[in-house]
Formats: sequence, C-alpha cells, structure tokens
Amino acid sequence: MEEKKYSNAKRAITIVSMLTLFTAGFELFMAFSHYQPGMTICDVASHVTRDNRIVYLFLLIIANLTFLPSALLLYKENGISLKDEIYDKKTLGKDILYGVVAFVIAEIAGLLSEIPDLIPGIKATELACSQKEMGLSVTIMEIIAMVFVSGIIKEIYFRGLAKKFCAPVFGETAALLIFNVLFAVLDWHNLGYSLIIGLVWSFAYKKTGHLITPMICHTLVGLGAVISGLVG
Repeated sequence: MEEKKYSNAKRAITIVSMLTLFTAGFELFMAFSHYQPGMTICDVASHVTRDNRIVYLFLLIIANLTFLPSALLLYKENGISLKDEIYDKKTLGKDILYGVVAFVIAEIAGLLSEIPDLIPGIKATELACSQKEMGLSVTIMEIIAMVFVSGIIKEIYFRGLAKKFCAPVFGETAALLIFNVLFAVLDWHNLGYSLIIGLVWSFAYKKTGHLITPMICHTLVGLGAVISGLVG
C-alpha cells in the first residue's frame, strides 16, 4: 500500500511537471525570440500571448490534451471516479457558490498583478507587443483554450492530482502549494498572477473537496479574459 501511494504521487508529479516544462519552455522560446536590447521583463512577457496568438492557443490546447490520458488513467487504475471528484449532487449548489465567491476574491487579489507595470525597469515600454485585433478564428480558439481547456483540464492537473495522489505523501496543504508553484511556473508570463489566484482556488478546493469549485473560478477568469479581449 505504501509503495502504491508513493508510486501514484510520483506519477502525478511527473505528469504535471512534464506539462509545465513543455508549455513554459515553448512560452520562453516565443518570448525571447522577439528579444531586443532594452526590453524589460514585462516587454518580454507580452510577446508570449500576443505574438502569434493562435499558435499559443493551439499549443495550450494540444499540451493539455496530450497529458490528459495519463491523468485519467491514474484515476482509473486506482478505482477513483473523476465525476465524483468533480461534483456531488448533494453539495453542488454550495460548491458552485464557493467557486463564484472565490472568483471574486481572486479578481480582487489579482489586482496585485498590476504592480510590476508600475515599477521602473520592470514595467512595459514601447518595446512591448501591442494587442492585436482578434478575428473570429482567434476568438473561437480563445474560448476553447481559456474557458474549456484551462478552466476544466488544468484544474484536474494542478488541483485534482495534487489532492488525490500527492496529499497522502506530502499532506494536503503542502501538495496543493507545490502544484500551485508549478501552476505559476507554467504561466510565468503573467508575472505572479497565477500564483496569487491559484492560492485562492486551492483554498476553495480544499474547503469543498470538489473540483467543480476551482473549475468555476478558472472558467470565469478565462471567460472574462475572452470578453475583455473582444471589448478592449
């Protein structure tokens, strides 16, 4: 039993680490392929999601789908119903409410992510990539990647695997914190925003015990980003 516990934790960490390194590595390549002398960290980070936007979104979708079978197999081999991990009809209303409340708290806490843009030497300059107009194809990809893939699948990775397979080894709080750091590394280009909101989502998930809670949070954030891009 002990050997199985450690094996599950190792597999969970491997899946999430590979996803993180692959995605973050490609993001670094996209960012620094546009590097120019005099760029700040905010300038560099701006080129991750704005230059070749559709390529970035496609990568996000493919990367998350590629590692999903391994995550699902881990649940299946241990006789765990992912559906039951996501929601329970008896507490569904409460879990969704927690998700909405956590989303509001995360949005308020997320204001801290604006701090880098206020610091000389770090804030964006004229070398930053300007936001490009979004076409229909990009908007569709945005919805798929930011709302459905990120909002649902990434929560299975960064919250679900942490709590179900790594908590027995590291403890629940430590496991969620470790995976939240990986979550922030994957989204390094938003300069700490994912770390902040990930902490809120992890606390909400720990409170309810069901993935529907952080999924609601993440989906709403993704939907907000799509709408902001359309009206902005």
